[in-house]
Parts: sequence; C-alpha cells; structure tokens
Amino acid sequence: MSTRTAPQPQTTTPSILHQPRAVWAVAFACVIAFMGIGLVDPILKPIADQLHATPSQVSLLFTSYMAVTGVAMLITGVVSSRIGAKRTLLSGLVLIIAFSALAGSSDSIGAIVGFRAGWGLGNALFISTALATIVSAASGSVAQAIILFEAALGLGIAAGPLVGGQLGSISWRGPFYGVAVLMLIALVATAVFLPKTAPAARRTSLADPFRALRYPGLLTIAVTALFYNMGFFALLAYAPFPLDMSATQVGFIFFGWGLLLAITSVAVAPWLQRLIGTVPSVLAALLLFAADLAFMALFTDSKQALVVGIILAGAFLGINNTLITEAVMGAAPVERAVASSAYSFVRFSGGAVAPYIAGKLGENVSIHAPFWMGAGAVLVGALVLFGGRRTLQGHLHVPGSGEHDQQDEAEALALGDLD
Repeated sequence: MSTRTAPQPQTTTPSILHQPRAVWAVAFACVIAFMGIGLVDPILKPIADQLHATPSQVSLLFTSYMAVTGVAMLITGVVSSRIGAKRTLLSGLVLIIAFSALAGSSDSIGAIVGFRAGWGLGNALFISTALATIVSAASGSVAQAIILFEAALGLGIAAGPLVGGQLGSISWRGPFYGVAVLMLIALVATAVFLPKTAPAARRTSLADPFRALRYPGLLTIAVTALFYNMGFFALLAYAPFPLDMSATQVGFIFFGWGLLLAITSVAVAPWLQRLIGTVPSVLAALLLFAADLAFMALFTDSKQALVVGIILAGAFLGINNTLITEAVMGAAPVERAVASSAYSFVRFSGGAVAPYIAGKLGENVSIHAPFWMGAGAVLVGALVLFGGRRTLQGHLHVPGSGEHDQQDEAEALALGDLD
C-alpha cells in the first residue's frame, strides 16, 4: 500500500525590487538626504577662496549642520509620535529645500553656516522617520526594507561628493541649488505616493533619551562614537585644503571614499561580525582608522598619500557605521528608538566640534596637526570601547509586539545610520 505525502505549500519571498511607489519615493528622498553629508566637501576650498574665508570658518558648514542635527534627534521622536510619519517627512523635506536654496543664494560665510544649521534640522526630521516609513510601506520582509534603506544610504554618501564636484565646477552655489531641486521632486513624490500616517499610539518624552544614558553599555558606545566621529569629520572637513585640487577632482576622490564605505558597510561588516564578533571588529576598524589618519598626518605634503588615505578610510568607516549602530540596539534595556536618540545626540557632538578644531589647528599649528588630532581622538574612542566592553554584554531592549516593535526597530536604525 502506497502512501502519498501531501504537497508542501510553496513559500516565495517577493522580490526586493517589487515595491510600492511610496517606498521608491521615500528611498529616492533618502539618497538625496544622505548626499547632503558629503556634498559640500568638494566646494569647501572654492567657498573659502571666493568668500575670503579661513578653513576654520568654512568648516562651520559641518559644525552647524551636525550640531543642529544632533540636538534635533532628541525631538524628532516627540514630533513624529504626535503628528505622524508622513507629516514629519514632509516637514523635513520642506526645511531642506528652503535652507539649501537660501545657502546657495548667500554672499557671506556666516549666512551659509546659518542656513546649513536649518538644513540639519530638516535632515534630522526626515532621516529619523524614513526607515520606519519604508518598513511600514514595503512589501516583503523587514530585512528587505532595511536593505533598501542601507542601499539608499550608501548610494547617497557615495554620490554626494561626485555630484558636489560636478556642480561645484560650475559654481560653488551649484550643489546647494541642486539639492533644492532634487528634494523638491522628492517632496512631490512623497506627498503624492505615501499614504497618510496616523500619530503613534505612545508619545515619547524629551527626557527619555537622557534617562537611557544612565546605562553603562549605551554610554560606552555613545562616547566611543563621539571620539570616532571627531576623526571622521576632521578628515571630511579638512582634507580638501591640503589636497588643493579642483572641485571635480576632490569630488572623484571622495566618491571613491564613499563607494568603499558603502561596500564595506553592507558586505564586509556582517562578514567580520560573524568571523570575530561585533566588539573585536569595531576595535580593529577603529585602530586601523587611527593608523590611517596618522599616515595622512605624516605624509600630508604628498597629495598621492592623502588620496590613498582618504579612500582607504572609507573601508574602516563603513565597518564602524554598521556595527556600532547594531551594538546600540542591545546596549541598554530601553526601547531601541530611545537608545538611538540618546546615542545620536552624543556622537554628533564629535561631528560638530571636530571640523572647527581641525581648521584652527591647520591655520595655527600646521597642516599635519588636524590629522594627528583625528588619529588621537579615534584612538581614545578605541580605548573607551575596550575599557567598557563588558558593559555591552547581557543588555536587551524592552520588547514590544508586532507592528509597533518593527516600527521601533526601524526608527532606531534610521537614527543610528547617519555617520
């Protein structure tokens, strides 16, 4: 007598490319938003030359942008939980369009610095909500939605310097106007294709991120990221000056940097994590990044050495961006969105102060000093992580359920992926 086995149902995962138009609209806006991080890099020296500004004054374009972004991260959860994700996204896009266009129309370095601060507020409102929106609107798994977000991040970071270099070769105002036009397209697409979203069931408090920093694990990783970002933004803000190349040339160099960053964040970081673990991988990347900055400090007079050092730095930054963000998710027994708000606030402080310090050191000490400062700061970050490595074990976030838990995870990752 023969027996037949009942046929098993076929389960197929939808293609990651088959997404609603709302997802592609938000993903496109993400690319443009992340372009803003490196977009001004190729035009730093042209701005300094044409507006008769010093390197430290021009570096304030990064300082104002990062400082306001960091502080705004404390309030974005409060805003989105009250007005809904779509309104938060659109508010951020409107601010970016307005302040990028105003920056391009300015005739003084002080005005550009001020308008970059407003740009940072818009960027914080948009980025902090974008991944949660993609997760809720995407077809397929949450993992696929996160891959889409990571792809947008990598593409934006890589394309920013390239676009900035090409438009900056026409005029230093070009990149600012270019962002305004592209973001206007993203605004229309988001408004049309993204359905209305309701406010969150639970409203977050301004005090929640500060309470989260009482946990040693979260504080350890946040302070580590603060010093690591000092090295990151010292490189980003000061390197164009000793390079002394055209906007197009600087754009291509930092495109190579961004491309390597994108590849290692998506492909190399997970492999290293499986091979040796999260904390050892981050420590290795920090030490290698510090060594790379020291190499650039020793050979600042050689443009070839600087080019190699800048592009190579992208590999270490990509590994850190992915793994430090993931470490934050389990660093404290609080909601992940709250942990990421606290972490982002602390780490962006490093991105705010480092460009100005690097510019001052370059003006008053030597062209080598900014890279030595960056190397020293990254080394301090590695020591902080090594000393507090035991605090990163055994901490779990407070679990939610179903849709709300996925939204918390998405918001947290969005907040943590801005490096």
